[in-house]
Amino acid sequence: MSTAIVWFRRDLRLADNPALELALRRHARVLLLYIHAPREEAPWAPGAASRWWLHHSLVALQGSLQSRGAALQIRRGDSLAVLTELVKNSGADAVYWNRLYEPALVARDARIKQALRALGVQAHSTNANLLAEPWEVATGQGGPYRVFTPFWRNLRTALQPRPPADAPRHIAAFPGDGGLSPQELRLQPRIPWDAGLHANWQPGEAGAAAALDAFGAAALRGYATQRDLPATPGTSRLSPHLHFGEISPRQIHWRLVELGRERGEAWREAAEPFLRELGWREFAHHLLYHFPQTPQADLNPQFAAFDWREPDAGTLAAWQQGRTGIPIIDAGLRELWHTGWMHNRVRMLVASFLCKNLRLHWRHGARWFWDTLVDADLANNTLGWQWSAGTGADAAPYFRIFNPVTQGERFDTDGAYVKRWLPELAALPFNHIHAPWKQPALLARSGYPAPIVDLAESRAAALAAYAGRAPSA
Repeated sequence: MSTAIVWFRRDLRLADNPALELALRRHARVLLLYIHAPREEAPWAPGAASRWWLHHSLVALQGSLQSRGAALQIRRGDSLAVLTELVKNSGADAVYWNRLYEPALVARDARIKQALRALGVQAHSTNANLLAEPWEVATGQGGPYRVFTPFWRNLRTALQPRPPADAPRHIAAFPGDGGLSPQELRLQPRIPWDAGLHANWQPGEAGAAAALDAFGAAALRGYATQRDLPATPGTSRLSPHLHFGEISPRQIHWRLVELGRERGEAWREAAEPFLRELGWREFAHHLLYHFPQTPQADLNPQFAAFDWREPDAGTLAAWQQGRTGIPIIDAGLRELWHTGWMHNRVRMLVASFLCKNLRLHWRHGARWFWDTLVDADLANNTLGWQWSAGTGADAAPYFRIFNPVTQGERFDTDGAYVKRWLPELAALPFNHIHAPWKQPALLARSGYPAPIVDLAESRAAALAAYAGRAPSA
């Protein structure tokens, strides 16, 4: 009886899972495996919020498999050693997995594929998490893109929707013990800080489907205008589900196509800006694959000698904890701490503030996001921070410095977002909710801090540093 191992990684779903689908089609039974090997992802092992999500996603996957007569075998340790042992014990003649694109994992998977084949075991990897492989979209000269618009034009032209495969109703699984439980991986915080995450998220494939249904049913029509308003639920919030592979971009694309057929041309046009955001996710993976140094190094080498400030613990902690004295910045960072997520418009603002007003290297912000975001994704995190800092592909120029006061007044007009996350400001009748220092008496009564930096002066210093003539401290 032919047996295959299906190695789950960040593809924690049963529907539209090519590795699972191929294994079930070609073999009589399958051994379903998850290996916890965070050291193999160094220096970008999952952060605390990601570990929280992973725990609950594994629990959800276990439940889905059990309802189909199967079990997820969870192991911990060196991936090749675990696979080799299970191949021997099960008699499996093939291992299937879906690809990941982080540099450390690309190298690891290549070694594993080579080692398995040397043992006479088939090793098959497939694309389950991107609309196109990073090497499939190329410039006219055959190289990688560094600018989004032509990249997206190329990909969008070639993009063909296809119906996703349904989840199998029954799985003929290899008998055996389930190894470890998700609880034994110790992914959950020892000291509970995750109440806000529980209140805001439903990890797992069912949660991903529910989020897509909710977004597609109503919010998508106003996405183009609502996505920039942090107080409004105008975004899909699918990013953590995509990162953990609880839903695929092709499933989302197909759902958009279905809704377009039902609702007509106007709706299809309204959906295009959201599809373009999926394109940004593809672009991020394209860049990470072709420029694997960028999680640590500026893509633009001209910034190698830039005059970044050395962070002092107090300033960096004030930014991390939402105590900068700039309301929309602090609101975003408190939202992040409480929910594991931050609105995309606000992500740009807090990144601009860190890299330009505080003039700290973007790596400090990238590391904080990596630990606190439930959707922490190396490709997206790297692209977002290098874009905001002006050091990456298709980046906002360094001299483009967001003014958090005017941005707040434009996108949080009534201060609803700020008041939600900064209740000390909501309790008093500020006329300048986005610049409370203009009312010093009320500011003193509120207990909210004064700004840690003067916006105008820090902007001038950043521009001077960019021009190569930074004033001495």
